Amino acid sequence: MAYTTQQNDTDIPLIIHRAPLGTHERFIGFLLEHYAGKFPTWLAPVQVKILPLSDKYIDYAKEIKASLRREGVRVEIDDRNEKIGRKIREAELSRVPYMLILGEKEMEDAKLSVRRQGKGDMGVQLLEEFMNSIVDEIKERKSTE
Repeated sequence: MAYTTQQNDTDIPLIIHRAPLGTHERFIGFLLEHYAGKFPTWLAPVQVKILPLSDKYIDYAKEIKASLRREGVRVEIDDRNEKIGRKIREAELSRVPYMLILGEKEMEDAKLSVRRQGKGDMGVQLLEEFMNSIVDEIKERKSTE
């Protein structure tokens, strides 16, 4: 095998093929196909999406986010000025495993309204109760399917 250089000389190539990330890319493709994008909680890029009903509850959402982050949970707040139904739908389509809906009642009682992706409403829980269950699910790599 040979090639012609810019100086019109013939040279032998040193590298024929190089694919340093090929294996990793194929593995990620395999995971996406296997889980159909519905990763288990421990593997999901965003594990919890906090959905405040309005701007009044963003400070409470930030407190919850900080608490979950301290435990190593990957969490985001959807603070857009959208209706809650749309926020839930988009989180479902994004395949975020857990959604926490925060409103007046949840803030007054220091609780969370929990939704599970694909399963719907799981009721109201204390933050500590939810945190213990999700941290356990992540550490144990439990599958909820």
